[in-house]
Amino acid sequence: MSLVAALLVGCGTTKTVPITGRKQSLMVSDGEMLSLSSQQYSEFMKTAKPSTNAAATEMVRHVGQRLATAVETYLRTNGMAEDIQYYKWQFNLVQDNQVNAWCMPGGLIVVYEGLLGVTQDEASLAIVMGHEIAHAVARHSAEQYSTKVKQQYGVQGASVLAGILGAGNTAISAGQQVASGLLSLQNLHYSRENESEADHLGIIFAAMAGYDPQVAVGFWQRMAAVSGKSNTSEFLSSHPSDATRIQQIQRWLPEAQRYYKPVATTTKSTAKKKTTSKKKTTTKKKK
Repeated sequence: MSLVAALLVGCGTTKTVPITGRKQSLMVSDGEMLSLSSQQYSEFMKTAKPSTNAAATEMVRHVGQRLATAVETYLRTNGMAEDIQYYKWQFNLVQDNQVNAWCMPGGLIVVYEGLLGVTQDEASLAIVMGHEIAHAVARHSAEQYSTKVKQQYGVQGASVLAGILGAGNTAISAGQQVASGLLSLQNLHYSRENESEADHLGIIFAAMAGYDPQVAVGFWQRMAAVSGKSNTSEFLSSHPSDATRIQQIQRWLPEAQRYYKPVATTTKSTAKKKTTSKKKTTTKKKK
């Protein structure tokens, strides 16, 4: 009853997406979304099988933390420090051959092992994880969640109002229908506009974290080859076509490059390269 009444009386909250500046009207708060996502993420991890590949697991967590640090730094320096309290970053690699990753509100991320065969390197992994983090930063789950609430509220509004005024059971029933109609956050499908916005923000977040955003083109080309859906109509998918996605990324690269400051990585593979570099330097000194 209280939920339905709040939806009827309240007009939602207006938020601004970082970087793009797009305005959103949301019917659910960041705190409420974090509470929902934390519960669902915990339930998922109880049944998931964590990867036994220690090096890959460490890489996922290392890349995720670099991205998280870059995002929080950006928010602090751009007057959005209050948003940081709603991030409870988690980065988990699970045993699954799917070429996929996802992020729930609050920065709760899962990467499937099957994705690593396509990313192939740390920078490309950062492009994917940056995309997923972008969904959280841009509040896309809250946006889609709000859209579904509004849709059901619009259909049931008249009967609910009548129920509030005199028929309690009607209001309660409508409230239950609204609640049951909302999708699991894990399975929530974003719109093509949301996906494009996540691509846009994702390469910028990767650049902020010190990863070359140009690797995004090669990564999505590999994804196109794996998916075999390069010619699929955009109308039939919530995602942009591979060709459109690559064209958009190429258009955003100059912007992303402005944020790019290379940072030395600390993964084991990179550490080996550093050792080799030091040896070469020592040899030159001896000569």
